[in-house]
Amino acid sequence: MSQIPFDAVRAWVFQDALPFWAAHGIDRAHGGFLEEVGLDGAPTACSFKRVRVICRQTYAFAHAAHLGWAEGDALSRMGVDYLKGHAALPGGGWAKTLSREGAIIDAAPDLYDLSFVMFAMAWRYRISGDVDALQITHATLDYIQAHMRGPIAGFWSKLPAGAPRLQNPHMHLTEACLAAFEATNEQRFLDQAAELVTLLRTRLFDGVTLGERFDEDWRRLPGEEGAIVEPGHHFEWAWILAQYQRLTGVDVSTQALALAEFAEQRGVDSVSGAVFDSVRDDGAPVAKSSRAWTNTERIKAWLGLYELTGRDPTSELKSALWLLFDRYFAVAKPGLWIDQFDADGEPMSKAAPAGIVYHLLLAFSEVLRLEPELKAQKRAGHAP
Repeated sequence: MSQIPFDAVRAWVFQDALPFWAAHGIDRAHGGFLEEVGLDGAPTACSFKRVRVICRQTYAFAHAAHLGWAEGDALSRMGVDYLKGHAALPGGGWAKTLSREGAIIDAAPDLYDLSFVMFAMAWRYRISGDVDALQITHATLDYIQAHMRGPIAGFWSKLPAGAPRLQNPHMHLTEACLAAFEATNEQRFLDQAAELVTLLRTRLFDGVTLGERFDEDWRRLPGEEGAIVEPGHHFEWAWILAQYQRLTGVDVSTQALALAEFAEQRGVDSVSGAVFDSVRDDGAPVAKSSRAWTNTERIKAWLGLYELTGRDPTSELKSALWLLFDRYFAVAKPGLWIDQFDADGEPMSKAAPAGIVYHLLLAFSEVLRLEPELKAQKRAGHAP
């Protein structure tokens, strides 16, 4: 574990993961993308498709095309066409869940899923200039703003409206708006992101911990339900804030660093380096299990803070990347992973969920994007 494994990251993305999911992550019988595959590489008996996963895979292949992987263009276009053909609702917005065959089985608009529609379409537009992808991005934000706005600030997490109000969909809407701004340079997306960052700073984050579940007035729910927080989301917001500062010049480094430091100090197992699935807001562990995605967000957070502050991320990068390679990627089929381990390091998963490709690809692409700078710092003697 002497260095950051840049070459292994590159090989896993381009030689293992992308070819595997292009070959085995497509539903050859019914169209679209599979929700999951077994660790043997075969489709599972999963009977549904979530719109968020369709969109995450559409994003992943669009980003792959952006990185020069030629097959990504056609696969991301396939995702757009499948979404339009199966998940659009007559009154606007998008369904939440489809059957394996592509029929709508849950039509309730969900802010989380709508955010990923925007995220995927923004990336599709960024790499293709497809007018329909741009139209969908705008129309989806139109729907959110017209139908899902809640009292005080932010949005209802789903319709019909009601508590609890959730942090996580607002985080992904912020991420989607920043991606849309980068793709289009249209101010409305940055304005919406600014509103959501204000929500984070005034309601969601108290300076130490990031709440998850709130009442209608953005007060944390009482008791254990409101006390449970997720280190992975602390890390994820830290990276999103870094992107926000990069695009706007607004200094949010204090909040980004505080989010990452809480997660690093209270949410990372001191022995294994795995990021806990959940802890209490006093730092006491709740679920010492660790999913793959929580560890990708640790990578992104410290890379984001490196760009904001120059803080050396080498130690955290090495810890999280080698954990992924040595533990999570220790499977027979290259490009797959064991998605969750328990507190003792024993595997808990029998399938690889397709939605986690988004987390892995985004984290690894950030590692590769900053590889030249990190190597230059090391040569200059500024990094161990």
